[in-house]
Amino acid sequence: MKKFKTGIIAAAACLLLAACSSQSGEVESTAAETGSEEAVVEESTEAAAEETEGEPEETTVTLAAAASLEYAFTEQLIPMFEEANPGIMVEGTYDSSGKLQTQIESGLDADIFFSAAEKQMNALNEEGLVLSDSITKLLENKIVLILPAASENEDIKSFEDIVKAEMIALGDHESVPVGQYSQESLTSLGLWDEIQDKVSFGTNVTEVLNWVAESSADCGIVYATDAATTDKVKVVAEAPEGSLAAPVVYPVARLNDDEATQKFFDFICSDEAMAVFEEYGFADNR
Repeated sequence: MKKFKTGIIAAAACLLLAACSSQSGEVESTAAETGSEEAVVEESTEAAAEETEGEPEETTVTLAAAASLEYAFTEQLIPMFEEANPGIMVEGTYDSSGKLQTQIESGLDADIFFSAAEKQMNALNEEGLVLSDSITKLLENKIVLILPAASENEDIKSFEDIVKAEMIALGDHESVPVGQYSQESLTSLGLWDEIQDKVSFGTNVTEVLNWVAESSADCGIVYATDAATTDKVKVVAEAPEGSLAAPVVYPVARLNDDEATQKFFDFICSDEAMAVFEEYGFADNR
């Protein structure tokens, strides 16, 4: 009986050892698998980090530009610049230069200001809101008298004939550069006071252009470059020589000196960009 008990004990001990050995193997196998998975995750993380390090940081340059510049920038200049400078995005805000001036004075986070007149640029410069040494009188434009393309009015052929219109579209001379140029020209011709009861004032040059294009006005005064953007209007005359004291000049300036802003500013002032501006009817004033 004693030998039988001893045999049972020995057999039980063997089974216990076998079970422990099996569990130990499973633990070691699980640990090995876990270590392998952790290694894979670590390698993937390192690879992703290396890829991220190789990509340029994204930054945005904000352009505040006169409405008459919108087509040149949105259709060609901004896409050209972004393609050549991965990681730098350009966001444009387009309106009358007077409105943009007010917005910048109120805290608009713009990096570059491109005005359709020197008045607004000079005001911001005096307030210390642009970098004085960056101001560049880049472009020149002209103001023209336009009629709806379908108009059969043969009486309006010159600036002097504007008094014959029943409804006239002009930019607001208080804040819109094209309106200020219009006022100057028409005042020098002795016509400004005579037309006041016929005028609708637009908040920017695009609005004036659209009113004439839609025949909501008999005629209007816009920039030559704006008139060239649509076949819904026709140009009948340029402002008479001497009716403006100075050419219609577009100055541009930086509001800060960070690297991305400098790159885009240099591009705007380059020969490559000038070729595009000239396609849209502007003249080089550098």
